Amino acid sequence: MKNYLHYNHESLKEQSLNSVALIATVHCLSGCAIGEVAGIVIGTALGWNNVETIALAIVLALLSGYLLTMLPILRSGYGFEAAARIAVISDTASITIMEIIDNLMMLMIPGAMNAPLDSLLFWSSLAIALVIAGAAAFPVNRWLIARGRGHALAHTYH
Repeated sequence: MKNYLHYNHESLKEQSLNSVALIATVHCLSGCAIGEVAGIVIGTALGWNNVETIALAIVLALLSGYLLTMLPILRSGYGFEAAARIAVISDTASITIMEIIDNLMMLMIPGAMNAPLDSLLFWSSLAIALVIAGAAAFPVNRWLIARGRGHALAHTYH
């Protein structure tokens, strides 16, 4: 019976870690997606080349990702500088992975970066790229959270 209880305890512990990592990944992906979509839409609408568009998308993804993490920290009474520091420390690895994978996918999908904004190719490519980016970041988030790092740092301030 002890083995079963031990296994069950570990299983629950593992499930909880997976749940926390999934929530952190979805949270981070939401921030990345807001900035990524805005950057790609703006760059495409302005007729920018791929490098300029991707650079804008990355900057906006970082900003929006950090801001989503900062909002509850700011609401709990921390100052802007402290909230920004916590957000950068907790989210940079996840956002970086998502941005690398997302933008590589957009470049790899034939015609995705040059597709018009009103096309199914543009939006389906972006959706696929974001899902793959989130899947790539999940194991890293899980690993960091299991060690009390990454997004786990931000949760201590909520």
